[in-house]
Amino acid sequence: MNETHTYLTTEELSSRIKYDPRTIRQRLKDSVLLEGKHYIKPFGRRKILYIWEAIEAEMLQGTSSAIAIPMANGEVCHG
Repeated sequence: MNETHTYLTTEELSSRIKYDPRTIRQRLKDSVLLEGKHYIKPFGRRKILYIWEAIEAEMLQGTSSAIAIPMANGEVCHG
């Protein structure tokens, strides 16, 4: 399996999804965008690289329920 990922900085992601970089850092990161699924910290550093394919898939995925609770493992509980 040869998967290719596109890694983006916060500013590059901001330009693609049309959100302010501050909103991504303060509101989306760790609530909607989860470490290990949507972003990584390469080499154990502070630098964050977002995985475009995972974020794009998340944005295109519709929820089947009005109530969707994000879970720590990256899945969603429909309550």
